[in-house]
Amino acid sequence: MSPTTTAARSDYIVPVRDGNTPENGFAFTQSKGSLETQPSQIERVRTALGLHEKPPVDEGHLEQEHHQLLWSRIRLILREPFAEFFGTFIMVMFGDGSVAQVLLSAGQKSAPGGDGWGIGVMLGVYVAGDSGGYLNPAITFTNCLFRKLPWRRFPIYFLAQFLGGFCGAGVVYANYIAGIDNLEGVGVRTVPPSKTATAGIFCTYPQSFLPRANMFFSEFIASTLLMFVIFALKDDSNLGAGNLFPLTLFFLIFGLGACFGWETGYALNLARDFGPRLMSYAVGYGSEVWSAGGYYFWVCVIRSIVAVVSLIPIVQIPMVSPFFGCVFGAFLYDMFVYTGESPINTAWWGNKRTHQHDLPRRRNEYG
Repeated sequence: MSPTTTAARSDYIVPVRDGNTPENGFAFTQSKGSLETQPSQIERVRTALGLHEKPPVDEGHLEQEHHQLLWSRIRLILREPFAEFFGTFIMVMFGDGSVAQVLLSAGQKSAPGGDGWGIGVMLGVYVAGDSGGYLNPAITFTNCLFRKLPWRRFPIYFLAQFLGGFCGAGVVYANYIAGIDNLEGVGVRTVPPSKTATAGIFCTYPQSFLPRANMFFSEFIASTLLMFVIFALKDDSNLGAGNLFPLTLFFLIFGLGACFGWETGYALNLARDFGPRLMSYAVGYGSEVWSAGGYYFWVCVIRSIVAVVSLIPIVQIPMVSPFFGCVFGAFLYDMFVYTGESPINTAWWGNKRTHQHDLPRRRNEYG
């Protein structure tokens, strides 16, 4: 990590944008006239939430009045989770909104709305740039595993992404409630394979002929491609996408929808599927949102429980398959293409316990 620069001006250290700082892109400087109690309070709360103790703030925004406002201090504490929330919110608004347009205007039950999802992901990444623009718990998890994103950030990012998906779907539902009533009937809410089903606006449902193995495999393939290509786009030692990264995500999501979206709706993302699914359950679509498609929502059972109570589902496809797929895609890229810092490019793949003589050196690298 490159050394940070400070200016001996006052008592409160806050981060400013600096491309020379590899961990999160911020160096630190001091603002003038800040309250003496403010630094420790903000840093303690951010650390307790698993965030970096220094919030990302532009140098030009470091004004005394700015830091004295209660909401400004709250925003400094939760800036990255807010960014992930609204990034996911924007993504789901555009994605679900595009599906609603297609389904309610033409009655096409299986239209995935690929254009809207691609635009939503692109704009969501722009909104959540300071937090990393992950928008997806599986991608956050994979970056923790392969790119040294601190594990302590995963829970707060996960919660922000889930709530963003839930709220974004809620706004789409409120906007299209008249159109849904027009198609289904006032107060009627159904899920596929109903001929007038509108639940597919908010979350994914598989084609009726698919067995569970195919459902899982379809999501696994798409998630593997998603993560493999994202790592390629972020790899500056390869061609990389640089500042065009959000735009290239539009084409990536569009391509995944066009090529792999029909069978299961290409969920790829727990936040974009489980949050809206829970919202649709809450507004009256009923328990069928969980059981539709032969419990597509679930992917496997624990055999010991099934031996006592048959058909008890434990793990759901849109929740679990993207994690497996993203991790596998990252593994493939780092194994065969990536030459930078990664657990794959260390002795014993970063497994400290099985390579004891190298432990002190690697504790400095990955500890």
